[in-house]
Amino acid sequence: MVDGNHIVADFIFNTKYETLPSAVQYQAKRCLLDILGATLGGTTTPVGRIITRFAAEQYRGGEATILMADAKASIVGATLANAFAANALDIDEGYRLIKGHPGANIFPAALAIAEREGKSGEELLEAFIVGYEVAIRAGLILHGIYYTYHGSGSWGALGAAAAASKLLSLGSNEIRSALGIAEYHAPMTPMMRCIDCPSMVKDGIGWGSMVGVSAALLAQMGFTGIDSLLSDLEHEHLIAELGQRFEILNSYFKPYACCRWTQPAVDGALAIVAQHHISPHDIERVVVSTFRAATRMKVTRPRNTEEAQYSLAYPVAAAIIDGQFGLRQVLRDRLEDEAILGLADKVEIVFSTELEDAFPGRCLCEVEIITEEGQSYCSGVVAAKGDADIPLSDKDLERKFRQLAGTVLDVRKVEDLIEMVWHLEELEDVGHLIKDLR
Repeated sequence: MVDGNHIVADFIFNTKYETLPSAVQYQAKRCLLDILGATLGGTTTPVGRIITRFAAEQYRGGEATILMADAKASIVGATLANAFAANALDIDEGYRLIKGHPGANIFPAALAIAEREGKSGEELLEAFIVGYEVAIRAGLILHGIYYTYHGSGSWGALGAAAAASKLLSLGSNEIRSALGIAEYHAPMTPMMRCIDCPSMVKDGIGWGSMVGVSAALLAQMGFTGIDSLLSDLEHEHLIAELGQRFEILNSYFKPYACCRWTQPAVDGALAIVAQHHISPHDIERVVVSTFRAATRMKVTRPRNTEEAQYSLAYPVAAAIIDGQFGLRQVLRDRLEDEAILGLADKVEIVFSTELEDAFPGRCLCEVEIITEEGQSYCSGVVAAKGDADIPLSDKDLERKFRQLAGTVLDVRKVEDLIEMVWHLEELEDVGHLIKDLR
């Protein structure tokens, strides 16, 4: 019988950055650049500001930095605030088959512990990678044993616990407890209810990351936990592959600040408008054929950032008019633009059995634009840009980082951060990365 938790604990304890495949090292830096940019941009959102204030007031301490705030907090408080910011724009990287975001759970927990412990950039990368591999497998197992679709915090907590355990140099038994504590207390967020009623609860990532880092700190003190779901025998092949198959290589990157399920529709609409030189004023209808989960994103006239992100009609309309869908499009000034809202009213969502069959392995849609003159233009089936088979290049990721980080940092600091991430394994102390982020 395979003892999954023992294998996982050994993987966490024994993994060394220098022995990892170069492709994994490289992809980890891409993911870190992406999640850092998403976090910095996320600090400017309403939810980012509220959680920063909450964490500074309720989790006081001087152990770890709340990014882009004039405040430090406890490890737990900084993790909570930074994790909410990481997912605030819903523009952070993810993994297709678990329909969620590993990095946003792992990075804040790892960063907080690394700052307090004075860890190196290489050690941060090490922890990020083991956290990523554990989180994805926890997500695959959890989705396999629960009928309800739970948000990223439900399984991301185990990834955060794995990363924190690595940085705290916990032993095997402590790591097992940390993973069990994290699973037991992880937020079991009913994600489709947030799709139906978008709000600041988001994807459960803030709480998941906080639970994960808390679990590792508790285990360090001797607090014991159950054996986690990583010991599930029906999924033992996922655990047996640890250290041999790296799922971080299959992560995706998002070009737009909205739910992944909307993104192929944005690409399809932009392609039609560009190819046929269609003016927004000439559009009579936009018909989006998609899979069932995406048809539930029914908000047409969003009142806040979250409703804009979990809408299908609004991002399509805003992208047609603005030529993009980024941070600006989910903040107040664009949410009140009547031209965008009027066009969003013309977007129809249609269920497609064919596209449903491909989900969640692929995120597909088909867009049709009908003009006032009765002409019809179709995108054909469009896949979400940024998946492994339609990748974003390093230049794309750097451009995205500049757009997001540039909202809170000057150009020189932005460029310094890009260079630092690409050479993170050379950094002697993570504090050098954080000092410009306060």
